[in-house]
Amino acid sequence: MTLPKPAAEASAPLGRRERMLLAAIAAALALLLFGLRGGLQPQAPMEQLARRSPELPLALASGRPTIVEFYADWCEACRSMAPAMAALENEHRGELNVVLLNVDNPRWSPEIDRYAVNGIPQLELFDRSGRSIGRSLGARSRPELASIMTALIEATPLPLLAGVGNLSPLSGGEAQGSDQAAAAQAGPRSHG
Repeated sequence: MTLPKPAAEASAPLGRRERMLLAAIAAALALLLFGLRGGLQPQAPMEQLARRSPELPLALASGRPTIVEFYADWCEACRSMAPAMAALENEHRGELNVVLLNVDNPRWSPEIDRYAVNGIPQLELFDRSGRSIGRSLGARSRPELASIMTALIEATPLPLLAGVGNLSPLSGGEAQGSDQAAAAQAGPRSHG
């Protein structure tokens, strides 16, 4: 007994033309997916830093000095500083932690309040014991960032740069309270 023709055709292997068509469709779908995911474009430096950024408590407890950068994706000053920060972070990997905290993420609101962030980029500087020792306000050039990182790693005084300074401990003075109120009103999105 012979099988009816349609059943015999269904069990036959794909012909050359069908295999080529399936390969072309698969290649087109792969290219489309590749293009939608950004192709060969590497991630921007700020995104690279943010993805590699350790959690703040782990960084502060690591026994290495730490730089915490408060930033936003839309901040041009933050973006302009990112290539130098990423390159220096690579050079000092294992000697220094770089933690990025996005001011637009509500998860970081307690840290934004704790460090009185009222403009970005703002760098908070910590020694090996996790103690806050200084702050840098505004965008920094590669040489400025390098000098800050070197001072942190070598446990030497912070460089004398405009907008970089040691932190003063809080005391209950009236003038300091009004400064804190002004900082709280400005908010990190003000670039103020």
